[in-house]
Amino acid sequence: MNKIIPRLLPLAVLLCASPVFAQNNPTGAAVAPGCGVPDTKFDVKTDKGQHPVTQPDAGKALVYFIEDDSDFDSTPKPTTRMGLDGTWVGATHGNSYFYTSVDPGEHHLCASWQSTVILGQGQKTVAAHFTADPGGVYCFRVRNAWWLNHGQARIDLEPLDSDEGQLLASKFSLSIFHLKK
Repeated sequence: MNKIIPRLLPLAVLLCASPVFAQNNPTGAAVAPGCGVPDTKFDVKTDKGQHPVTQPDAGKALVYFIEDDSDFDSTPKPTTRMGLDGTWVGATHGNSYFYTSVDPGEHHLCASWQSTVILGQGQKTVAAHFTADPGGVYCFRVRNAWWLNHGQARIDLEPLDSDEGQLLASKFSLSIFHLKK
């Protein structure tokens, strides 16, 4: 009997601790692995004159997030937060883009409208994952859409060929963002 108790002790600790781990996510809320904390907000400005040409740092990869609002039939355009591996890394607003450096390996992405109060029904958060190679350049287009006559909103996240992504980014504004305090 005394030999069984030490073997069951790790199982008992795990069972007792599991409710603590479950408390990290709010109940009833859908959470994508790439998204950050839901109440994080950004101030975003755009600069049409800046189009920096950047190469990945040694041993790293670059990820471009490009917001395409060409199918958004209303104003104001949404501010879209971009998440990477559970942290919001930036935001865009109205046909703009930014880029960030990442380590090689698998990454989880998320794009979400900063305010989901606007524009009624529809999907306002999307997620994806990809694997980055050292020296790679990865581009993801976030398409925001809303049709005035239907009252439906939609957001899509799709990978682009890096050449196509950089061409699209060259037509859009650079996003300059700061966390709201």
